[in-house]
Amino acid sequence: MPEKKVLEMREVWVRYGSQIILEAVNLDLEKPEGLLGIIGPNGGGKTTFLKVLLGLLKPYRGKVKLFGKSPEKSRELVGYVPQYKRFDYDFPISVWEVVLTGRISHAGFLKRYREEDKLAAKKALETVEMLNFKERQIGQLSGGQRQRVLIARALASSPKLLLLDEPDSGLDPHMQEELYHLLGRLKKDMAILMVTHDLSAVSIHVDKIACLNRKLHYHNSKELPIEDLEATYQCPVELIAHGIPHRVLKQHKD
Repeated sequence: MPEKKVLEMREVWVRYGSQIILEAVNLDLEKPEGLLGIIGPNGGGKTTFLKVLLGLLKPYRGKVKLFGKSPEKSRELVGYVPQYKRFDYDFPISVWEVVLTGRISHAGFLKRYREEDKLAAKKALETVEMLNFKERQIGQLSGGQRQRVLIARALASSPKLLLLDEPDSGLDPHMQEELYHLLGRLKKDMAILMVTHDLSAVSIHVDKIACLNRKLHYHNSKELPIEDLEATYQCPVELIAHGIPHRVLKQHKD
């Protein structure tokens, strides 16, 4: 029996009221193919795109499948890391308790954590090298450590697809390097899709790039035509790559 595609999107349209957020989006991921970065400006639909994959938003037109099923029926196969700034780090909860919440969908009828849930949480913390911090209150960690804990929470469900929403936001360059080193290890075992507005970081670290600003531009490659970048950012592109690959947008009028 042939293996199901990781992701299949066909002519997907999403709107809030009369405002169109995603327009005719098409995307195929045949199998785990490294780290796919989706770049685009703020307000371009990146978080909405993730909500569609998580089954939190239903397109009014088009088809979405994850591993051959609807997003709603594939949630146990998907790990999600929300935006760093959306988490309340003052909440009195330990690292261990945060990661265990990633097992809620596996916890059974009474929602009690079983031994297998605890083993999965332990393995996830070991993967992100944070097991020694499991008793620490989440707010006592550095930004990079907190991000690792949120990734461990997503890994606790043993996903086949990992979705990340602006995972490098608020991290200094050293923490970003640690984050991408971790993702480089994880991508050997699962498909990873990350949305971000940080062009310079993704141009170095990701394996493939797509541009999203209502419409999605993707060519199954790390190389992006200038026309796609200009269509996405609505401005001329002055530089595509120079030395270490990076992307710079030319100054332009609003």
